[in-house]
Amino acid sequence: MEIITYPFVKKPAFLGVLDRNLKKIESRLGLSLSLRGDSLYLEGDPVKLAGAKAYFEKIRDLEERGYDLKENDFHIVLDLIEDGRPKSLEHYFPSEPLTLSRKSVAPKSLNQKDYIQAIRDHDVVFGIGPAGTGKTYLAMAMALSFYQAKQVARIVLTRPAVEAGERLGFLPGDMLQKVNPYLRPLYDALFDLVQADQAQRLIEKNILEIAPLAYMRGRTLSSSFIILDEAQNTTREQMKMLLTRTGFDSKLVITADITQIDLPQPSKSGVIHAMKVLAPVKEIAFCRFTDKDVVRHPLVQKIIKAYEKADARTRE
Repeated sequence: MEIITYPFVKKPAFLGVLDRNLKKIESRLGLSLSLRGDSLYLEGDPVKLAGAKAYFEKIRDLEERGYDLKENDFHIVLDLIEDGRPKSLEHYFPSEPLTLSRKSVAPKSLNQKDYIQAIRDHDVVFGIGPAGTGKTYLAMAMALSFYQAKQVARIVLTRPAVEAGERLGFLPGDMLQKVNPYLRPLYDALFDLVQADQAQRLIEKNILEIAPLAYMRGRTLSSSFIILDEAQNTTREQMKMLLTRTGFDSKLVITADITQIDLPQPSKSGVIHAMKVLAPVKEIAFCRFTDKDVVRHPLVQKIIKAYEKADARTRE
């Protein structure tokens, strides 16, 4: 075991409120970290200490260049170093948050930052990854940001309604009442990002449209920000249908967790087929999330890892 110290000119932003972020970084570095006075003490394996020293040197370099790093940026620096891309640091900062009426939203990982940038740069973006990685939430935040900036005239949220194994015709209520349970995650993201009265006005004025995927057939969606959520449950025909609905000045973001396909024949998922067919199209971006990007309860990350290991054993 070795101990090294890292002196601070001022208390660094990565410590977070009540130093809550210190434990997260401590876990990722695999070291014991403690703050004493104006220095951070690092204790642990010499090899890991060498890696941590390189990490903090990159942090110091960015701060000396005038970058105002936020709490989440320190994890993005770690992601870049772990991915072998430390020379790319300058291209990722500063991390500009999306400022909405209720809160500001900033990426919490490198993949989330790449995802936001991909949505800015491409008209069609696929966000593929496990639950809790922010695919739908960030897509909704980007949609609202684009609308606020008058870059689109409306927002269209859609998803296939297949999860419960029930046909819509057998469910009670009118069509809106039937599809609401399936679209609940989209509503949750919406009401978390903007004030309830503002969200309600957007819906009442039909600026924000929430509808099942079947309602997209035959339409051309121009000047729209379209989010297809739970795309792993689309058929090949449904996926092709939606992809060809996109009109001029529109954005289409497709989110999917290919480990949770509820179709009778998972191999025929429209999103899996689209990923293969559209891979050569450079104008389409594919962003892949991993368990490192999970921003829910820390236990969710461990659950995802456990299932991935179990699936790997099954394939062997």
